[in-house]
Amino acid sequence: MAPSPFREDQRFANADSFAQSFDEAWAAHERRHPDHGLTVPVKLERMLEELAEHPFLAAEPVLARQVAEFRVRLLGL
Repeated sequence: MAPSPFREDQRFANADSFAQSFDEAWAAHERRHPDHGLTVPVKLERMLEELAEHPFLAAEPVLARQVAEFRVRLLGL
């Protein structure tokens, strides 16, 4: 089988790429700080800060925030 042409660290300027990065950042934070005690809105802000250089967030901050809020609701985070 040929290796995949996609790298796991690739980030694209689209909502799907941002959603995946957001989910990964949220889960990684949970693993690193399981007893963080942050409210969902505060944690959401921290994740957006952490992902500030993501191309979709940089290009479409309002839409990226909507995607992040949707992911929180969808996944019950």
